[in-house]
Amino acid sequence: MAFLIIDRRQQGKQKSAVNRQRFLKRFRKHIKEAVTDAVSKRSITDMDRGEEISIPRKDISEPIFRQGKGGKQRRVLPGNKEFVRGDRIDRPSGGGGGGGGKASNQGEGMDEFVFELNQQEFLDFMFEDLELPNLVRKQLKDSDSYKLVKGGYQREGIPARLNVVQSLRGAKARRIALGGAMRREIKGLEQELEALDDDEDGSAKRRELTAKLERAQRRVNQIPFLDDFDLRYNNMIQQPTPTTSAVMFCLMDVSGSMTQDIKDLAKRFFVLLHLFLKRHYEKTEVVFIRHHTKADEVDEEEFFYSRETGGTVVSSALELMNTIVRERYPTESWNIYAAQASDGENWQDDSPKCRDWLVKSLLPLVQYFAYVEISSGREQELWQTYSDIPELFPDRFAMRNVKEPADIFPVFRDLFERKST
Repeated sequence: MAFLIIDRRQQGKQKSAVNRQRFLKRFRKHIKEAVTDAVSKRSITDMDRGEEISIPRKDISEPIFRQGKGGKQRRVLPGNKEFVRGDRIDRPSGGGGGGGGKASNQGEGMDEFVFELNQQEFLDFMFEDLELPNLVRKQLKDSDSYKLVKGGYQREGIPARLNVVQSLRGAKARRIALGGAMRREIKGLEQELEALDDDEDGSAKRRELTAKLERAQRRVNQIPFLDDFDLRYNNMIQQPTPTTSAVMFCLMDVSGSMTQDIKDLAKRFFVLLHLFLKRHYEKTEVVFIRHHTKADEVDEEEFFYSRETGGTVVSSALELMNTIVRERYPTESWNIYAAQASDGENWQDDSPKCRDWLVKSLLPLVQYFAYVEISSGREQELWQTYSDIPELFPDRFAMRNVKEPADIFPVFRDLFERKST
């Protein structure tokens, strides 16, 4: 027996959504390669748009069966007097691919298949297999979303919230309570009627008992099956909907040693990180801290575009972060993450202070701290100072090096790659 299943579910405005998802799954390898290539070439500030994907013709062609020639065949190929094996053939003169030749009325072919990934699909492929490490769902704070849940029953309400089961139970209990005495009376009258004799006196007594029995039965039948008093409605109350709260600290060096190219790479990393956070958390806060000889908490506009500069005292940023965490983000309510971008240069006497701030104060509080050093040469002062911290906090601290824009996305994936369990 064969069954034909027809899916008639509504698919909204995109009528071919099911077919599109099947297509994306089939050519996932080509799409991921195209997305990775686009990320390395595109500006990070332009990440939240789609991408045009090309798939080679040979990869979308379907295998087919053709009728081949059967039996044994013998072919005789003519030789030539001009060329022998190994000769080089000069390119024909006058031709070329410049479009100057004549059109042909023969031959056919097919261009590469090109389609457009929308914004949602592009970001899904870009962030595939990524998550913030050690995600811990903790006590929630300032939740502003609610859902309606049942909170008992009430006697009044709208018909849509009528609880049929509770209403029928109440009606049955009421009928039992009101008719219990009358049913006992009916049962007693029935027993007396069965005990009467058939003589004349018995007949008069029977008529009297029969009349009482009919009156009792009428009273029982007059008890309504369902009364307004029996109706029960579901009582709906508002309950806060749990959401994950996370705060991300972005620390960037803007000292004189940070060239514009280095600042640009740092900005790209933070923009990508900010976009990643916004997609993964319903409640996310981002704190931007710029520092040279002193650190300041700034907004996003000033963080990326301010031209203020100076010397280099990295510990000022770590100290400010520690103050903000303890004043505004208690660890029992927030998942705390941090990323620091620098060229690695620091005032020599300040580097030990940076290590002390991390090891003694910040790393015990945060879920993850990522240090990104943007330098084309050897590791700098800050990298050397931080080099032993990954051994002390292997699950909370990581450090990577970025040399060029193409390294941004691989480093980002490396830092926040989903760990297998």
